[in-house]
Amino acid sequence: MVATNISLIIINRSDIASLNQGDALKSMRDWKLLDPVEGHPTYGCENIRMWYLPEKVLWEDFLDRRWYESTGETVREAIFPSRHSAASGQASLTLHPIGIPHLTAGEQGPYGGIGGKAPPPNTRLASWWRMLNKRWTSHAELNEFDLSLEVTHHGPYLDAPSLFIEVGSTEATWGHVGAAEFLAKLTHDALFEEGHGVVWDEEQHSGSLVLITLGGGHYAPRANVLAGYNGVWLGHMLATYALPFEKNDGVPGGTWAQSIDAAVDSTMQSFPGAQLVVYMEKKAFKGWQRQAIRDHLEMKKLPLMNSKRFIEEMGLTEK
Repeated sequence: MVATNISLIIINRSDIASLNQGDALKSMRDWKLLDPVEGHPTYGCENIRMWYLPEKVLWEDFLDRRWYESTGETVREAIFPSRHSAASGQASLTLHPIGIPHLTAGEQGPYGGIGGKAPPPNTRLASWWRMLNKRWTSHAELNEFDLSLEVTHHGPYLDAPSLFIEVGSTEATWGHVGAAEFLAKLTHDALFEEGHGVVWDEEQHSGSLVLITLGGGHYAPRANVLAGYNGVWLGHMLATYALPFEKNDGVPGGTWAQSIDAAVDSTMQSFPGAQLVVYMEKKAFKGWQRQAIRDHLEMKKLPLMNSKRFIEEMGLTEK
């Protein structure tokens, strides 16, 4: 079983939330056991693959390249079922892109990744967010779970468009079978059934707006709202902490510009032909920081839009 382009689902065997999602996915289709890759089990169904790794997935960089070197199959996207940790302990179901573009270039992050880099965001992110919200309302057994996007964070690094789909936020809910089955069903339908979780197609979608957000907290409140509108495409989301500023003799220093550039470049990789636009959470920055961001975006010819203008440009009606 060899396909030219495949979707690769990475299962972490030391993570019960990841394992449960993988088990649920396997129960929904006739998966075939394939040859091990790097000594670890793999399964295939049509052009979808699952690769079971033993642990520390956040530090396993270049999984897409490694899969290709072992199988000859090109990884067009990577999906990571996972657990989510939060000090609040709030039960949650989350989606997010990955990367640590704000850290020193080349350094390894505390939770994996390569500093100064962000893998291309999976173009399914916004459509899966809408699916998650729509389906959750009919699952009373999951009422205790909050739904949220998270900003771009942690590793690993890949060249393929990537996303994490997670059950949170403590040991009390990581093993929640109903939550795992719910997320696995979403993944299954988007990958196997037509009409679910549309993927960017340059020929079809060229010229469409794709949103990058700057500033705000870890749970991307503005992106949660804007990505809920039908037709919205979502790229990287950078929290305020991922845009670190330093003031050196009146000149804005720090890695904030590096972080923006990495997010913009990798989002464009995922969305060739797109018109990238940027939302900035103004209250998250001091005046001189806002101006530095505006100047930088102007230099890159990237329009900065508030929520109202973005919704108008999309031809939508504000909720």
